[in-house]
Amino acid sequence: MVSKILIIEDDNTFGIVLKKWFNKNGFDALVKSTLDEAKKDLLKTDFKLIITDLRLPDGDGIMLLAWIREKKINTPVIVMTSYGEIQSAVAAIKLGAFDYMEKPINPDILRSKIDEALNHTPTQIPKENTSATNIVYGNSTLSRQMYEHLKLVAPTHLSVLIRGESGTGKEYTARMIHDNSQRRQAPFVAVDCGSLSKELAPSELFGHLKGSFTSAIADKKGVFEEAEGGTVFLDEVGNLSYEVQVQLLRAIQERKVRPIGSATDIKADVRMIVATNENLETAISEGRFREDLYHRLNEFTLMVPPLREREEDIVLFANSFLTDANKELERNVERFSEKSMSILKQYRWPGNLRELRNIIRRTVLFTKGTEITADLLPEFIQIPEQTEQTLLPIDEREQIIRALKITKGNKTKAANLLNIDRKTLYNKMHQYGMDI
Repeated sequence: MVSKILIIEDDNTFGIVLKKWFNKNGFDALVKSTLDEAKKDLLKTDFKLIITDLRLPDGDGIMLLAWIREKKINTPVIVMTSYGEIQSAVAAIKLGAFDYMEKPINPDILRSKIDEALNHTPTQIPKENTSATNIVYGNSTLSRQMYEHLKLVAPTHLSVLIRGESGTGKEYTARMIHDNSQRRQAPFVAVDCGSLSKELAPSELFGHLKGSFTSAIADKKGVFEEAEGGTVFLDEVGNLSYEVQVQLLRAIQERKVRPIGSATDIKADVRMIVATNENLETAISEGRFREDLYHRLNEFTLMVPPLREREEDIVLFANSFLTDANKELERNVERFSEKSMSILKQYRWPGNLRELRNIIRRTVLFTKGTEITADLLPEFIQIPEQTEQTLLPIDEREQIIRALKITKGNKTKAANLLNIDRKTLYNKMHQYGMDI
């Protein structure tokens, strides 16, 4: 059966070129130029793949992804971006896009990404109130202290601010608070504020009525209404615009929200848990975050320690991720060699649990036997003979320098070692003032 492809592109000439390319390569391609047209077709036709431009006349790819998630549509989406839109592309990935491509489109890369997307088994969108499962509890002093604080605050009605570096597991921590609270039978709804555009955030959080703006083709419940009686978790809350912060403060204070386009309020009895990896006090002093909102959200602070400060937990987490990777990748890797585990324990893990999980998944994929040996681990985490310098935390810039040294300046290989894409590597090199 010929695979049906939906292309959403407002440049008619480019849309025709893409359609011809797809038809020539054995696909049945349909081109639409607006979000509104695309949504109508998505509701009545089973497409195998969606390819959409990031910028469209009546919205953007981010809004489309949010709508797709709301409608529980599992069709993979590839987002096309122009140069300089990397942050929006990352936001799209966070919202569920399968991948993104930069214009001008390279046909070989397009074909490769299409094959990957069509062979990908879509993950069913989980229900919002899914409880945290398969959580491994660390046994280090810092971990035990965090769990004690968590159990202390969970049964209360206090708003909680979770602080921690990126990748430390702040959402898992929020879910544990919810699961140990009096609201555990009600929904837990998590929102990544970093993936919300300024235009999308009010609709996502507070909902909207049909016709309240151009692409509002149906009523939409906001996060607060979806989580009624339960918990709302806002990750990277510092990314919310100042205008949305005002609306959020009102929702917390008055326990009600007003959807866009509505003249009446809706009850909003929810518990607030928020997380950040930035210094909100600095954001307040710079006028980017409201101080009154900060105090409303920060009735209790819970610190999630970085992985490098709880070395004793690395063995526990590594073996848990090994079990998960075996199930996901259908492998049967049984253990880590003594040397490989030693390397894992010595590495500083700037990406914390997320980085550990990604590296173990990748290593399991390349392991042919039943044991992960040291040579299978990425070169950039393999610590040389200990010196005074290598005992210090390895920051992101040093990681990049090390990866480039190992790959003799090959940026594509360096990006692979660092588990990031090449565009992200270029952006980080520019950020740190490194020659590109």
